[in-house]
Amino acid sequence: MQKLFKSTLRHPFIVMSLALGITALAVLSVVSGFRMETNLDTYMPRTHPAFVFSDEADERFMIKDSILIAVEHPYSVFNPATLQKLIDIEDDLLALEGLSGARVNSIHTGDNILATEDGLDVRRFYTDAPIDQEGADRIASAVRGNSMIAGRLVSHDERTALIIVELPESGFSRDLYDQIQQIADERTGPETLHIAGRPIVEGTLAALGPADMARMGPLVLLVIAIVLLLVLRQVRRTIITMSVVVFSTIWAFGLMSALGVPMYSVSIMIPVMLIAIGVAYAIHLYNQIDHFARETPGAGRRDIAENAITVISSPALFAALTTVAGFVSLVTSRVYPVKYFGLFTAFGVFASFVLTMLLVPAGIMAFGNGDVKKAAGAHAGRIPEHGLGARFADALKARPGRVYVIVAVLVAASVFGISRVWINTSFLANFDSNSAIVKTDAFVNEHFGGTSSLNVILEAADPDTFKNPEVLRLMDAMQAGALELENVGDTISLTTYLRRLHYSMNAADPAFDVIPDSSDLVAQYLLLYEMSGDPDNLWKVVDADFRSANVTIQMKSDDTRTIGRVIEYVDAQAADFDRFGITIRYAGSGYKSLIFSDLILQGQMSSLGLSVIIVFILVAFMFRSVLLGLVSTIPVLISIAVNFGVMGLLNVPLTTSTALISSIAVGIGVDYAIHLITHYREALKALGDEERAARFAMSHTGRAVLLNAAIVISGFMVMVFSVFPPNRQVGLLVSLNMLTAFLATVTIMFMVLRSIPPRLSKEL
Repeated sequence: MQKLFKSTLRHPFIVMSLALGITALAVLSVVSGFRMETNLDTYMPRTHPAFVFSDEADERFMIKDSILIAVEHPYSVFNPATLQKLIDIEDDLLALEGLSGARVNSIHTGDNILATEDGLDVRRFYTDAPIDQEGADRIASAVRGNSMIAGRLVSHDERTALIIVELPESGFSRDLYDQIQQIADERTGPETLHIAGRPIVEGTLAALGPADMARMGPLVLLVIAIVLLLVLRQVRRTIITMSVVVFSTIWAFGLMSALGVPMYSVSIMIPVMLIAIGVAYAIHLYNQIDHFARETPGAGRRDIAENAITVISSPALFAALTTVAGFVSLVTSRVYPVKYFGLFTAFGVFASFVLTMLLVPAGIMAFGNGDVKKAAGAHAGRIPEHGLGARFADALKARPGRVYVIVAVLVAASVFGISRVWINTSFLANFDSNSAIVKTDAFVNEHFGGTSSLNVILEAADPDTFKNPEVLRLMDAMQAGALELENVGDTISLTTYLRRLHYSMNAADPAFDVIPDSSDLVAQYLLLYEMSGDPDNLWKVVDADFRSANVTIQMKSDDTRTIGRVIEYVDAQAADFDRFGITIRYAGSGYKSLIFSDLILQGQMSSLGLSVIIVFILVAFMFRSVLLGLVSTIPVLISIAVNFGVMGLLNVPLTTSTALISSIAVGIGVDYAIHLITHYREALKALGDEERAARFAMSHTGRAVLLNAAIVISGFMVMVFSVFPPNRQVGLLVSLNMLTAFLATVTIMFMVLRSIPPRLSKEL
């Protein structure tokens, strides 16, 4: 590629114009094709067996994500005005185009199951709001005596009523989110409306994501520009370097939009990644430019530019390829946000390399090299023997034992921390604990069964299995046990209806709040309900053949640990159900979240292993040495160990965002090793003296690597100002990874490199 880059030196302004033109086209692509995607169902492959079954069960039992609106009154919801407001809110919601035909459940629409002289009567608690308090009190009395409603649709303290809106097949959109929020604002007072549910969490994420990116991008640019100006000490160089990273970022998003790939929450980090990473190539290029200019005072623009391309293009190319490999390895993930993050960040990284090798030399040809402090003639060609880098190299050789001991302790602590790493796919974990959406979710969880759910699907071989009282009692016992688990707030199944029917048909005697003793009686009750109530309610908990049943377990948390505990508990009951030929499977958004976490872990392991292997092959090919390929992986492996160790020790979970870090560290961290090994080998060949070569490499390249690490860390540290905790975690962890990779490169890797026998070194 050297010939290509050098050939462009004759036309610097054409090169700059072409880069600007492509960037303009990319901007148009972004403007016309930008789309934010937060629906979890679109994050995963629909062909996964678990999802295929879950989707089928969702359709069979009409399992849908729901919007939860908690209407809180200062004293009691049982007053005419609030009861009317519940109707008004429902009407407002159903009038929205996105909710047309949606099912709504509340004390206004809920079933009041009552025994009559003629059999069974299933009616609404009220059709029209009462005109006086006496009427409201009658509704309150009816609700208090109904276990299916009290605590489920009205809080036990009677201050809050819940409206549950099941989303139609058309799904949820940002416009619908905004419209629901508007309804809540308009209907507030004296009641307070709290809106929760997974769709609302996703909508909040979609609302905050672009705003966060719009804020973070310029902030990263500002910080990087300031650091670059301090490092490069030239406004011209800073502008050219910033143009490189801005252009490459726009190109990446332009390609994403052109291919119809939406933005995900993790995509917000792409600009930060590219801006922080992209400056590395320019730093190494300018470092060589200044070195050559000092050592060759009479060199012209073309000589300086050609020398920089000759010396830097090869190691920079392989550094770019290893970084690309780190990101491309993420394509193996079956989680689409991770896959696309890796693909388009890899494209942006390579674009940064190409643009650097084009625009920096073009800038020199067009505008000159600027003022460079030239060394005195007597110092020309002199190797820095007494600088900080040289002294550091000497110290490493004098006290290697200390370094090995520190590394050993660090790795041991990391191994312990790795054993404590856990996975969490909670959507709420994307927000601060004091954010409005988290507080709203906590409020609804405090007063009702829970905003998250897991659907346990029980399947039998024979029809009418779920009319068997033994089976039903087994289900009831499983539900009772689940309620003892942490963060489980409620359960709903066929047994919930049968207990209420049995209770109502026996003069509301508490002794009959149990499963009926005979299959015939069960069948009779269910027939009565079908004739009197809404059959769709029944088909949400059992199929028409009574061969399959749906048990909904409501949870007060959507984190993976909670869902995992519930599934572990239910799986433990499998042997009891197996006696009746019943198998247990799972469906719903809660289960999909758990599968999502498994896919994240699988993707992390496969991408990490693949990236290390690819990096090793590339470095070994570059240096034509398997040994140096192995040496280059030392800082990478140490930084990976430290990353996972710190996550485990600090209880930072593996998420969609943090799952990216190690592959990122592999790709970026090995760059330091490539540049240091390259210049050490060249110095060793030129000087024939190991100590002088080590001093030169550490003084010359060590400085560039240090500046590179400092700039990357500065860029990623900006992410601590993100509104999303996972992004802040990524910023801190990537910064830690870069610091670890840098320190490991200039210490233990360099020590190992120096320890290679001269005979082997000459063969490299």
